[in-house]
Amino acid sequence: MGDIALIRAKGIEILATPRGYLSASAFKGEGSLFTGKIACQHSQSDTVTELNIIVDNGGEVVDVQVEHPVYGTLTGELHIRSRHDVIDFMKRIASNEAAMLSSLTGGVHLHTLACNDEETFLRIKMELQEAGILYSG
Repeated sequence: MGDIALIRAKGIEILATPRGYLSASAFKGEGSLFTGKIACQHSQSDTVTELNIIVDNGGEVVDVQVEHPVYGTLTGELHIRSRHDVIDFMKRIASNEAAMLSSLTGGVHLHTLACNDEETFLRIKMELQEAGILYSG
């Protein structure tokens, strides 16, 4: 952890993800032409469904955000791009007995999605709506 702080102090952007630390430059210009945010609400048991809908339709789950009344916006870097990444993420949650950020907000959370185009983004939103996962307020 101290080494990462030293690297960041030198101005190199490092992302902490569920798979470890990654250089932010590895995620710039990967071909995703459209980035958008979605608001979701679901139980932890629906997380796999949510993530699979996104990756099966060509999206990448860049991060998760929740609004905390004291700390403000809390963001977790995810970079989930495939079903393999979904399985790996869920294994890490289980093996660490970790609570998801959305447990702080009754399941309400935001995701930043990276997609090839807006059509892909809209298709993902539609499927999440049909699954009852998209938050409507």
